[in-house]
Amino acid sequence: MATPTVQRHYWIFSADPHHYHWDTLFVKGKEMWDGAAAKPDAIRALKQARRGDRVLCYHSAPERALYSIAEITRDPYPDPHNHKGKNLVADLRAFEKLPRHVTLAELRANPALRKMKLLKNVRVLISSISDVEYQEILRMAGIVATPGIPLP
Repeated sequence: MATPTVQRHYWIFSADPHHYHWDTLFVKGKEMWDGAAAKPDAIRALKQARRGDRVLCYHSAPERALYSIAEITRDPYPDPHNHKGKNLVADLRAFEKLPRHVTLAELRANPALRKMKLLKNVRVLISSISDVEYQEILRMAGIVATPGIPLP
């Protein structure tokens, strides 16, 4: 009997670069990310994330661009700094900076990405994206597939 394979999911996590710059994650290597705060939509989305999922890190205004790739290293859990227990956090590991930032304008101009939640509401903090959208964004950032080697 074959064991089921766990499918990796892909996300965009948004952060205000004045409040949390994604470079912080690369300096520390691994960090507890609390960007969902008390936003119900973000918490609902974060509940779906799992260890091993990939995250495209997005800087909101004024940059409005995808910046890097991270990996979720632990399933989301209650924020240890929030005593009410309503907020969730996730541990992220820095994976790779994008060779080229992909701006919001570029995302909007790409017909293959027109259904992305981020493009319908740029204020969303966490949104899921499909495997096809993830691959297209990596292509736009300058990361191209090598035969036999999976993309990050």
